Amino acid sequence: MNIYVGNLSWQMTDEDLRNLFEQHGTVSSAKIVKDKVSGRSKGFGFVEMEDAGEAQQAITSLYDTEVMGRKIIVNESQPKQQGGGGGGYKKKSFGGGGGGGGFKKGGYNRGGGGGGYDRDY
Repeated sequence: MNIYVGNLSWQMTDEDLRNLFEQHGTVSSAKIVKDKVSGRSKGFGFVEMEDAGEAQQAITSLYDTEVMGRKIIVNESQPKQQGGGGGGYKKKSFGGGGGGGGFKKGGYNRGGGGGGYDRDY
């Protein structure tokens, strides 16, 4: 069984997580998810236990307990959702050129009126 563990202390290591769950049975793997760029913990991880009974007992025993100054969240991990989702980032277009004015011959257009930004917000 794969177990999600959230609200972990930033100082907790994979080994600390493994030791915490080994008190309740055999742990196949224990991994804290880390930021790819900074290498810093994201505050959650996953523990894999072979025996479903031991895993369920660990979930029940550890849920909402304080570990390294934080109350952890422990649940059976749900499979990652596939497809759907949608949304995301859509680039907005911020209007076309302002016509007339702007830069001329290496300097600002000093010849009165217009020029520069289109102020029609």
